[in-house]
Amino acid sequence: QVQLVESGGGLVQAGDSLWLACAASGSTGDLYIMAWFRRVPGKEREFVAATSWSGVDPVYADSVKGRFTMSRDNAKNTAYLQMNSLRPEDTADYYCASKGFSKHSQSPSDYPYWGPGTQVTVSS
Repeated sequence: QVQLVESGGGLVQAGDSLWLACAASGSTGDLYIMAWFRRVPGKEREFVAATSWSGVDPVYADSVKGRFTMSRDNAKNTAYLQMNSLRPEDTADYYCASKGFSKHSQSPSDYPYWGPGTQVTVSS
């Protein structure tokens, strides 16, 4: 059973940077793809970024491309999301997700494992 726990959220000002971390435990086979999603209350979860085991091929949502960077440290079973040039519209609950060997996916329904989330608030 995979367990994911996010950390690093908080309140920042527009233009600031923030790091999120996702610590994982359980079967490494279920951590082949790790991804970040976010959700604003009342809206659907939105894809942010995903990367495969190698970490060399991250994909990003257009809304964060060039500002966010996803990486992972497999020795620590941890994925990261570096968020630069934050905007008020980045305010959301951020979730880490994972799935086994497969292609990248931007659909939340393709991910069986989820963390509880961490809140990011960007003030203007």
